Amino acid sequence: MTLALNSRLDDVEASHGIVFGGTPRERAKQLCDYLAETAIERDAAGGTPYEQRQAVRDSGLLKLLIPKTYGGLGGSWQEIYSIIRQIARVDSSIAQVLAFQFLMLTSIRLYGSEVQWQHYFKLTAAQNLWWGNALNPLDNRTVARKAAAGYVFTGQKSFCSGSMDSDYLIVSAIEEGTGKFLVAAVPTDRSGIQLNGDWDNIGQRQTDSGSAEFNQLRVEDSELLMNPGPLSSPFASLRSLVAQLIFTNIYLGIAEGALAEGAKYTRSSSRVWSGSLAQTIHEDPFTLLHYGEFWASLHASAVLADHAAGLLDHAWQQTLGLDELTRGELALAVFSAKVNATRAGLDVTTRVFEVAGARATTAKLRMDRFWRNLRVYTLHDPVDYKLKDLGDWALNGQYPTPSFYA
Repeated sequence: MTLALNSRLDDVEASHGIVFGGTPRERAKQLCDYLAETAIERDAAGGTPYEQRQAVRDSGLLKLLIPKTYGGLGGSWQEIYSIIRQIARVDSSIAQVLAFQFLMLTSIRLYGSEVQWQHYFKLTAAQNLWWGNALNPLDNRTVARKAAAGYVFTGQKSFCSGSMDSDYLIVSAIEEGTGKFLVAAVPTDRSGIQLNGDWDNIGQRQTDSGSAEFNQLRVEDSELLMNPGPLSSPFASLRSLVAQLIFTNIYLGIAEGALAEGAKYTRSSSRVWSGSLAQTIHEDPFTLLHYGEFWASLHASAVLADHAAGLLDHAWQQTLGLDELTRGELALAVFSAKVNATRAGLDVTTRVFEVAGARATTAKLRMDRFWRNLRVYTLHDPVDYKLKDLGDWALNGQYPTPSFYA
């Protein structure tokens, strides 16, 4: 079903029963209300949430990053991250695969030629395409062998988030003989791609972050995103910072969701401790102290994340005119936000039980899902290395060196 491509889309009703309407933020709210209804059950089930992914498609949010000129909604990074965080409060798996849609489109925009990224942006907007990830720069098991007018990719990839139920994939391989890192955009249903659906971890259970296998996968030269290619300029190196800020906002959303769920339970079901002088749990000084700590740490992290998103919008608009200084300042802001969101989030999702009480550990509530989701996702890349980069700046005045993770 085709959506009107403007800031207020035509209302659409699908099998999931949602009538989406209004601005992207309003549509995100409608999506969140729907996702919250089954979040607990789906966390237990794992697997691919096909119905929920269809709801995301029908919401129109897949085209939020794409400029209106190419059929999209023209959202800013500040708006995108706000929506990602909003969704992560109720369903961090859906937030991740939606966020990776924007990361894959970012890869196309930064790595591909003008003809390529404009083509894929228009195609994505017109056909409401969902992009999955099979890039993973740390996994070098996929080898590219030169063939006529292209390459043949053979090997495996791990952590292919959002690959199931996707329309296109961003894939990577190491060129045989040269060791060159190649990136390409290919249809998910192309012969030679096998998605194993083997993601069964303790958290982020519906991100489909399992493995993929490529068996003589044909990749045309026109599908290679190598002009200008990865890390070819300060602008092309923004992909890693887009990714790091995705992680940061999902971490925040998860922790904010835990705080909201904990507060709801405390207000309705927690009991004041026998030794307290307070008459109700709402007045207990230690309960208030802990909630105050939670709020202060998450609020500070959110301010840092929002500041970094504003800097990213500015850097994004510079395109190839982006200089190393502006890129470096953005990296410092992103890393600071990520470090604080990681620490604050793990603290809140762990200690929220101290104020909710023992009965809040019932399996029916699955309040542990917030910690499990955050613990799994914060292991994506070691936060210690972000602190090392920040320390190199604080001590030596050195900006982080651009890479796929910095």
